Amino acid sequence: MAIRTPGKLEVNAMRVAKPVELNADDDRRLRILSKRKRVEARLQLRARIVLLAANGNSDKDIAGHLDIDRRVAARWRARYLAAGVDGLMQDATRPGRPRTARTAVNVEEVVRVTLEETPKGATHWSTRTLAAHLGTNATAVARIWRAHGIKPHRVESFKLSNDPRFIEKLEDIVGLYLDPPEHALVLCCDEKTQIQALDRTQPGLPMKRGRGQTMTHDYKRNGVTTLFAALNMVTGQVLSMTEQLHRHQEWLRFLKLIDRQTPKNKALHLVVDNYATHKHPEVQAWLA
Repeated sequence: MAIRTPGKLEVNAMRVAKPVELNADDDRRLRILSKRKRVEARLQLRARIVLLAANGNSDKDIAGHLDIDRRVAARWRARYLAAGVDGLMQDATRPGRPRTARTAVNVEEVVRVTLEETPKGATHWSTRTLAAHLGTNATAVARIWRAHGIKPHRVESFKLSNDPRFIEKLEDIVGLYLDPPEHALVLCCDEKTQIQALDRTQPGLPMKRGRGQTMTHDYKRNGVTTLFAALNMVTGQVLSMTEQLHRHQEWLRFLKLIDRQTPKNKALHLVVDNYATHKHPEVQAWLA
C-alpha cells in the first residue's frame, strides 16, 4: 500500500488561524476605534480586522472584505492575541540602526548668528558651516531657517557702484524718467547676445479653438544671433535689429538705424548699460 505525503496545497489548507475571543471591555474599545471619525485610518483598519476575526472570519475572508492583503489581516490578529488592544495602538519596532542622540539646539542663537555674524572667508552662512560653528547638525539648522523664513543666500539690499560718476549718471537717468525734456525722445537700449537661431524641420500649425500652437520636436541649428532693441517708454514702440556679431561696429550700425527712424526735430537720450562696446572711441566720436 502506497503512502502519499501531503502536498503544499494540503499543508496550507490545514493551517487554521487562531480564534479571537473578545471580552466586553475590548469589544467596546474596538467598536469605538472602528467607528470614530477622528481616529487614524490605520487604527480603524486594525480594529475592524480584529472585530471580523472575533466573528469567526478567516484571514482570507477579512482580506477580501476590507480589500487588504491576507498577511496584513494575519499580522494584526496575531498582534491582538499577543498584546491586546494596546498592541494595536503602536507599530512594532523596525530593523536598522537606532537614532543617535542629537545635540540640543538653541533656536535664538542660530537666528542671531545667522543674521548678525558673517563666517570667515565667505559672504554668508550655509547650513553646514553654521552647524559646525555651533556644534550641531545641518538638518536642525535648516529646520530653524525654514521655520523663521531665513534665507542667508539672498541679498536684500543693493550694492552701490564704484563708478566715480555714479551719482551724476543716476541723477541723469532718474531725471529722464521722471521729468523728460520737452523736445526730446528717451529710448532704453539693450542687447541680447547668443540667441539660438533655430529652424524647425516643418512649419508649425497656428492656434485655433481648442488647440494650441504646434511645432516639431526636432530642429536645425543656424548658429546664434544678437538682438539690438530700443524701447520708447512713452509710446511703447520698439526699434530692433539682429546681427551675427556683437561688436562696436554692430552697435554703431544700430545707433545709425535709430537716428534714421526717429524724428529729426527731437533730441535723443539713450539709456544704456555699462558695456565696453558703448565706450569705443569710434562710437564716442560718432555721438559727438
